[in-house]
Amino acid sequence: MKKNIQKAHCAVDYAFQRIGGKYKGRILWVLRDGLLRYGELNRAIVGITPKMLTQTLKELEADELITRKVYSEVPPKVEYSLTETGKELIPFISQMRSWGEKQIAAN
Repeated sequence: MKKNIQKAHCAVDYAFQRIGGKYKGRILWVLRDGLLRYGELNRAIVGITPKMLTQTLKELEADELITRKVYSEVPPKVEYSLTETGKELIPFISQMRSWGEKQIAAN
């Protein structure tokens, strides 16, 4: 069990503990097309503070949904990308996106 996951009552609970929250799904969705640097993620995720982005990226990395690659250069270069486990979530996030679009259009 990952370090930031509490005891899950069922598989749905476990899944939402890993991807729930305001920004995790959005970050995973933005990373679906490939790797991005921190600044690119910060610009792509509207409304997120740098502190919250850093915290959320750390949680996604701890849950092995994204990888973080640091290059030893000045200034530091850090790239984020989806792991294979993270990539498995993209079809589900896509379905949730389609559902959300339908709901928005209906209201």
